Amino acid sequence: MPEITVQRTSELIRKLFEILMSKPEGMRAKEALDALQNAVQLTEYEKGQFASGQGIRFVRIVRFATIDFVKAGWLLKEKGWWLVTEDGKKAFQQYKEAEQFYREAKKLYREWKRSHTDASDVEVEEDVDDKRATITFEEAEEQAWGEIEEYLRNMNPYDFQKVVASLLKAMGYHVTWIAPPGKDGGVDVIAWNDPLGTKPPRIKVQVKREQNAVNVSILRSFLALLGDSDVGIFVCTGGFTKDAREEARTQQSRQVTLVDLERLFELWVQHRANLDEEARDLFPLKPIYFLSPE
Repeated sequence: MPEITVQRTSELIRKLFEILMSKPEGMRAKEALDALQNAVQLTEYEKGQFASGQGIRFVRIVRFATIDFVKAGWLLKEKGWWLVTEDGKKAFQQYKEAEQFYREAKKLYREWKRSHTDASDVEVEEDVDDKRATITFEEAEEQAWGEIEEYLRNMNPYDFQKVVASLLKAMGYHVTWIAPPGKDGGVDVIAWNDPLGTKPPRIKVQVKREQNAVNVSILRSFLALLGDSDVGIFVCTGGFTKDAREEARTQQSRQVTLVDLERLFELWVQHRANLDEEARDLFPLKPIYFLSPE
């Protein structure tokens, strides 16, 4: 008798979806897996360790199964952040039996696999190898992104201002002022489209290096600092609440762009070639290439 059955895997995944769906904005993979582990009674087999040092079997079993749900379009994974999609929520309601829910996802995964291969059928052995490669890639990405988040969130706030200013310079803007230590009145960086600052708009930037998401009242305080010839950029490592994003999107009189940690990272990588040596030393990154699992 196998140590882990389809029924048991189905129950674990069903419970994982319940946990994730209770968090509309998603969860970190590790937090979701920890919550799942606390919500179920692990078997002795699931508690056991892999001989290869890959951690307890429970984590591997769940990660392996989630790949089907990603390819089914029911689960989104991005830099270690897991989120149930709208299609996933509908499927959760449609397929109420845990095993039916899992089997339907596996069916959709096989259809996706066939559409991406010349073979008329998908060999089980090849399937397993591909999934193992995907999990290895996911875990490496999660670890790397976790270290980047921790580094930026623990950075000296004035160094973080310099990171944002350096990025603007690399993007072709002309930074004319960076707030010194002390009260800054809500504006941390000022930049222009030309060296002399004669071509509007003036760009006012507020930078927050903190864990909490910026809410709509904080955003409105920043908007009040923008004049008729200004545009705003708000950078926050903790991100922005849903109502703050909606406020920025629907602004009629003041233009503001919200930049969270992930967007900041993407822009840094995109414009890395234009960064000066001081900026690269301040936020050092080194690309590592993996063979794509897809």
